[in-house]
Amino acid sequence: MKLRALSVALMLLAGPAVAVADDLEDAVKGLKDAAAKSDVSAVKKLAATIRPMTAKMVAEPAPKAADEKKAWEQRVAHAKEAQSYVESVFYTLSVDAEPEVVVDLISTLEQQNPKSKYLNDAYGPYLAALGKTPAAEKAPAVAEKALANFPENDDLLMYLTERSLAKKLNDRALGYANRLTAALHKRGKPEGMSAEDWEFKRNAELAYGYYIAGYLAAEKGQYTAADKNLRAALPLIQDNPAYLGPALFYLGIANFKLGEAASNKARMLEGVKFSEQSIAIPGAHQDHARKNAVAFKDQASKMP
Repeated sequence: MKLRALSVALMLLAGPAVAVADDLEDAVKGLKDAAAKSDVSAVKKLAATIRPMTAKMVAEPAPKAADEKKAWEQRVAHAKEAQSYVESVFYTLSVDAEPEVVVDLISTLEQQNPKSKYLNDAYGPYLAALGKTPAAEKAPAVAEKALANFPENDDLLMYLTERSLAKKLNDRALGYANRLTAALHKRGKPEGMSAEDWEFKRNAELAYGYYIAGYLAAEKGQYTAADKNLRAALPLIQDNPAYLGPALFYLGIANFKLGEAASNKARMLEGVKFSEQSIAIPGAHQDHARKNAVAFKDQASKMP
């Protein structure tokens, strides 16, 4: 936000709100100075004084007189601009800050406005920072609560998918993984991130989401969903044998089972192909994939 534009606008206001507008102008100027010095303590103190002022101005009922309505609309608009500036300062100061500072700033921003647009890009660094502080145990609750306000936030969904898997809550992990891949197809590049960095992050999260959703669906016997997700994962995990071997293994099972159910020999043989590809990748599924390939080929050979 341009502070000069905000200050001029506030000075032009008239009526009983002038005193509040003047105080708000002074507080916002002080906040700008404190932010320039990265004075977190001063920023928090000034933000605490600004919030009640902007809340009072926003809550002011609309006047009935037409000639007073324009001034009221200006007061409300500029109060909202001032509060948005406060939120932007909290987020900006948290970027590349020490973990304790990140937690302090973003938790304060959450308290002031849990739906602030700046939180959408802050939750990834915030959760990472929490994990490096004595407050690490609060991270799951923070993520679950935040998801209610940002249901398509990839950082929150990624974190909750990983945590659910670690806790062996596979049904929850499957739900989060499906939400993650859907969200990534909607979300644009976060502000301040380069296109290259976003593409790398997005592809890594898509690879993880599709892979997790695919193999968990396969283990539940949901073979159509497994096939769809694992096929989507394949182009993204070619350089990751830890994912590629199991993905091909489960694709082998899914395609064989789908072919068997539909008496589709070609689909069954596709299961053989994926199983044989899995054999070539060292890992825990290698021997099982070899047995599957033999059994699947034998079954397919009996089809007309």
